[in-house]
Amino acid sequence: MRVLLTGHQGYLGTVMAPVLTAAGHEVVGLDSGLFADCVLGPRPADPPGRQVDLRDVTAEHVAGVDAVIHLAALSNDPLGALAPDLTYDINHHASVRLARLAREAGVRRFLYASTCSVYGAAGGDDLVAEDAPLRPVTPYAESKVRVEDDLHALSDGDFSPVYMRNATAFGYSPRLRADIVLNNLVGHALLSGEVLVLSDGTPWRPLVHAVDIARAFAAALSAPREAVHDRAFNIGSETNNVTVAEIAEQVAEAVSGARVVITGETGADPRSYRVDFSRFRAAVPGFDCEWTVKQGALELADAYRKHGLTREGFERRFTRLAHLRAASEAGAVDETLRWRR
Repeated sequence: MRVLLTGHQGYLGTVMAPVLTAAGHEVVGLDSGLFADCVLGPRPADPPGRQVDLRDVTAEHVAGVDAVIHLAALSNDPLGALAPDLTYDINHHASVRLARLAREAGVRRFLYASTCSVYGAAGGDDLVAEDAPLRPVTPYAESKVRVEDDLHALSDGDFSPVYMRNATAFGYSPRLRADIVLNNLVGHALLSGEVLVLSDGTPWRPLVHAVDIARAFAAALSAPREAVHDRAFNIGSETNNVTVAEIAEQVAEAVSGARVVITGETGADPRSYRVDFSRFRAAVPGFDCEWTVKQGALELADAYRKHGLTREGFERRFTRLAHLRAASEAGAVDETLRWRR
């Protein structure tokens, strides 16, 4: 297929593009470029692409495309809380507009990167499946719920949306993010000798490696229509349903000499949920995640050492909110996060 990959210069898109290409697809990218220079290690070889803000997409950008994989978003809870209007404008309204343009252009499959954060304050000990009540507690998660609803309304006999509710990502990407839990804890452990947990460590988190997310999207792209049409899928593995304290212990094992410090200063995080991932395995026989949290912690520690992660990079360049604040203070972007020309 000819696949439009939005967010191809982001954390997940940089990992996903070569996976799709290896599967035989022709990948074209679309990205605002806000995080294109957030590189740790050699600069990746991007597929052909265009620098376009998601809010400025036109019919031209989806012409001749067989499928869309839509990753582009303001993908961060703290950022969403700081700028909720922008989060809804970009993550919700611009995403639905892209989908409408895609449907009008004859795009048949639209894979949407949603999130397990839609379950929010799920509570309880039962595994959360796709038909569980949605209880988003942040603007970021709320925007994802709204897009899923609107894509459902757009689905028809020709246009087939699929809602990929990814667990919290982890793992090395040439375009690093240090503000997601495992990536952050490994970086802090290497730079300070402490695995610093600000919550009480009790919340449950479902985790999934960036490569496994890419593999899942590739599998959904080629799956029979009747198996995935207008359906939501949790993407991850039950093995990687872990508490924050358990994640911290895995990091301490991966980073020799680091010690776990749980301060509890932010209290109990309301975002706590364990997730059932069986629906996707049933819909796409043969698929399963390959990476464990322990393997990911070791991979990250090795990559951080090899590529020389610094405190400045960890705290500013690879942290979404800090990076955008720096770009704003430098006058590179305006108050709407558009590039100044």
